[in-house]
Order: sequence, then structure tokens, then C-alpha cells
Amino acid sequence: MNSTLNKVMLIGHLGDDVKLHYFKSDSCIGRFPLATNETYINKETGEKITSTEWHNIVVRNKAAELCEKYLSKGDKIYIEGRIKSRQWQSEDGSTKYTTEIQAIDFTFLNTKKETDGNKQNSLTEPKNTNFDPPKNALPENDLPF
Repeated sequence: MNSTLNKVMLIGHLGDDVKLHYFKSDSCIGRFPLATNETYINKETGEKITSTEWHNIVVRNKAAELCEKYLSKGDKIYIEGRIKSRQWQSEDGSTKYTTEIQAIDFTFLNTKKETDGNKQNSLTEPKNTNFDPPKNALPENDLPF
């Protein structure tokens, strides 16, 4: 059997606000950095160590607009997606590379904008069916950090 799987599940905090880019075809793309943390104890020194990994997240169309509307720097989100690497030529002719997480599903775990007067839950907005929240998202007290 020759099957493969490209699936990523992340829970982290936005490192910046969502940046949207619209195209002529009325579609859009949203991008934001996501930080995930790992904390462990150094066995030699007993010191608590926290390391942060940064992920470039990409969302599209209605999902991108929902993220831009409700998410702010520091908010926590659960994302399921796939890893996508790409390359391009910069203006100076050098080849640039990046690795991104293309979001397929997401759940807002907490948002600042959600508490800014309107108290509206982002998941009550009309949703693109490809971006419904997963039914098995971890409850807050089961998070690994």
C-alpha cells in the first residue's frame, strides 16, 4: 500500500494580526504567524526551559475573512491543516523558500475581539463548510501546555 498523509494539528497563539490580500477574482488569502511552546525541565540544571516554534499560517476566502474579523495578536486558536513548501525568485535573483501551514479546519479558543462589546461568538457567523470547527477539539484543561 502506497498511501501518504500530510496533516498538521496545532494549538497556539497568534504572533501578529491576520493580514488579508484580495485578488481580482474576489478571492482572498489571510496570513498570520502562530507560536507553539514546549516547556521542559533541564535534567542537569533543574531549570525550566521554554522553546517557541513559529508557524506561517495561511487561510483562504471566507475563512480568512472570519479570522481577520475575530482574531488579534495573542489570541489562541486550534488549527488543522497541511504543510506546503514553496519557492520563488526575489528581486535580487536569489531563490527564496518558505514552509506554510494551509489551514483546513480551525477553532477559535479565545479571542479578544469576541469580548469587545458585541459578545458575539465567531462560530455563529456563516461558515464555509470546509472550515467548520472539528468535533474533537481538545478542552482547555487537556492542552499540552
